[in-house]
Amino acid sequence: MTTNPFDVRFQGDDPRDLRFHLADPAGAVTLTASQVEEFNTRGFVAPVQLFDDAEVIEIRTYLDDLIDAVLSAEDRRNGYSIVAYHFVCRGLYDLMCKPAIVERVADLVGPDVVGWGSQVFCKMPGDPMEVPLHQDAIYYPFTPSRTASVWIALDDVDVDNAAMEFVPGSHTLGGVAHRELALDGTRVLERSVVGHDTRETYINELPAGWASLHSDLLLHRSPPNRSNRRRAGIALRYGPASMRTVPGFTPWTTTAVPCRGALPEWWTPCSRPDGEHPERMADFVGIFDGN
Repeated sequence: MTTNPFDVRFQGDDPRDLRFHLADPAGAVTLTASQVEEFNTRGFVAPVQLFDDAEVIEIRTYLDDLIDAVLSAEDRRNGYSIVAYHFVCRGLYDLMCKPAIVERVADLVGPDVVGWGSQVFCKMPGDPMEVPLHQDAIYYPFTPSRTASVWIALDDVDVDNAAMEFVPGSHTLGGVAHRELALDGTRVLERSVVGHDTRETYINELPAGWASLHSDLLLHRSPPNRSNRRRAGIALRYGPASMRTVPGFTPWTTTAVPCRGALPEWWTPCSRPDGEHPERMADFVGIFDGN
């Protein structure tokens, strides 16, 4: 294990349960049974409409202001640095708790839902940064590995402005070997899957305000944005409240948001922020943003 509790690496055997756990289509309430079956077989469900037009405008306006505040600050942050800001920004905390999101997640992970992570991905026009092919789960210290990510498009997203690419069915492979990469300004993450065939991919094209929900074991990536259009979205991370961290990574529990049902004592819920304070995260860079 590394000395940085937010940098998840293991020097010996990996103590996490990295197996995919099936969701129950018969128990679906907000998603349809076929959408849950899609999640089980492909590792994701998309596209999913979460909000009406007025709600989309409100959410996008709020997040545009947050992105502008971060990008205009005189520090090292970039369009990928808005990580775990629900800890300091009330609007993000409230977004994580929205029933339109949480009830769909509950159909995938069970009735007791904890929201533990958030990240804005803002690929500006001409952005040279790629997100290499990876599994989210290798970066997380949770066991069993049951995080569901809700990726909400803030802009219309298509192949031209660097939509994500999913590898359907790859979530059933368990933990996949990754290799180390240099952070040289061309990529966001510093690890990439070793030797996996990605000829069959799903391009996650979404209208603004629509979403995809994917397993943390699904292989996915996104290319540089060569277009003259921005591609911004936000990923909200949820899991069953029964999920735990492996020893040594308890700081990961401190950004927990109790979204639905009971939260066991091993989580340390963060308080709802008293306002918008993105400046408090100015030094939280270097793990997921290519710095």
